[in-house]
Amino acid sequence: MVNRFHDSNTSSDGNVEILVSDIMKKEVELKELQRENLKTKKEIKKLATSRKWKYSRPLRKWLVRQQSFLSRLSSKKYTELSTENVSLRAEVIGLKQELATIQTKHYQEVTRLKKILDRETDLSKDLKQTKKDGTFFEKLDWLIQAKQMNDKQYNASLKYAAKLFKHDREDYKVLAYKKVLKTLNLEEIPEFIVREVEHSPEIEIAEAASFSASLTTRAIQKYLGGNLPEWILDDKVLAYKFIDTLGIKRPWFSEDIFQYNTIEKQKNIVIKPLNGAGSRGVYLVFNESKIYDIKRSKILNSWEELTANMKEDIEAGWVQDDEWMIEELLLENKNSQVPARDLKFYCFYGKVGLVLEIERHPKLRYCWWTPSGEMIKTGKYDNELFTGKGFRESDLELAESLSSKVPAPFIRIDFLKTEDGLYFGEFTPKPGNYDEFDDKTDKFLGLLYLDADSRLNFDLFKGKQFKSYKTTI
Repeated sequence: MVNRFHDSNTSSDGNVEILVSDIMKKEVELKELQRENLKTKKEIKKLATSRKWKYSRPLRKWLVRQQSFLSRLSSKKYTELSTENVSLRAEVIGLKQELATIQTKHYQEVTRLKKILDRETDLSKDLKQTKKDGTFFEKLDWLIQAKQMNDKQYNASLKYAAKLFKHDREDYKVLAYKKVLKTLNLEEIPEFIVREVEHSPEIEIAEAASFSASLTTRAIQKYLGGNLPEWILDDKVLAYKFIDTLGIKRPWFSEDIFQYNTIEKQKNIVIKPLNGAGSRGVYLVFNESKIYDIKRSKILNSWEELTANMKEDIEAGWVQDDEWMIEELLLENKNSQVPARDLKFYCFYGKVGLVLEIERHPKLRYCWWTPSGEMIKTGKYDNELFTGKGFRESDLELAESLSSKVPAPFIRIDFLKTEDGLYFGEFTPKPGNYDEFDDKTDKFLGLLYLDADSRLNFDLFKGKQFKSYKTTI
């Protein structure tokens, strides 16, 4: 399995880039020295044929004799000290120049970053103000136009930079193309680089892979062609029906749909929106006087507080429609009434790329895991992380097996971790805020997505039936 978290090639690739870059610099320096040498030879030749050089011959002979005489007078010790002194002075001068260069670069970088931060802060203030004075959309149009012009100019410069090496040495071309590919989105990569990839496997076009871009593209496909296989399983009833055919444990749920003020008082249930994302509008009801509001991270002490909060969820736009469902409340520890924690597996057609563990009580916290069981940061929830309890190898195998039965390149499979093992929670075709992963994680998951899509298409071509899935739908 591809694993960006332990990429052994990163350091070696960096060394190669440094080496190629150094070679190029040395070649440029050599050419410059050759030009200077040729220029010096021309000047010497010109001087040797001049009248001044001819008439200064007696003086030059006298200077040579004087220099020879002074050299004999100088002791060996004096010569050594003089040489050492010159060397030390040169070293000091070099260090001073190096320090000055570093200080200049540091100042320039600090100034550049400060300007960026100041500009972003100013823009945020401007946007907030323009919304108040009614000129918001004019300002928004200006921002859009500025971004488009900026992107166009930078992309044109980057493509031109790559084109300069189109017919150059192979190692120079590879380095130039690899650097440019790191900054371009898929749709911005020029055809001549894509063509070169076929002959130069060292050029990693996969640098442009993006999980965010893949899911956005998938959303466009859904818009154009109706429901996609993974989106069909977004229906809770169909998802449970599918899970039941596979014999996987799940909580009971009511097929009835409720309004916020028509739910009867009960205990040991979960109330959630029929169509919702994240923890908005989700309530864990232990009993009538102990109800946990997950989104607000607080305990409600009465059913009246519950209905008031549900009404507020709708009015605030956290919940789109007044349509609610109830299901069984599963516990991690029944004696202490600790709710089951979530284990969300980011599945790529039979392979897990990432696992998210969520603890919802006493407060909402997150923990990211690699499939090998290493805790990591991904750019999401970095300020709300905790040390989780992890998962078993059998949990990972269950998620991978289940995802291989869904004809889709990606689907997140959510489980609840209880005293009795994992219970299926739901399928999530489009995780919320999937664009918030850092660049490395986004690229890593993007590569897994493209790999899964290729494997799925190959299996479909071979005639894989997906019988359990087809029986469900």
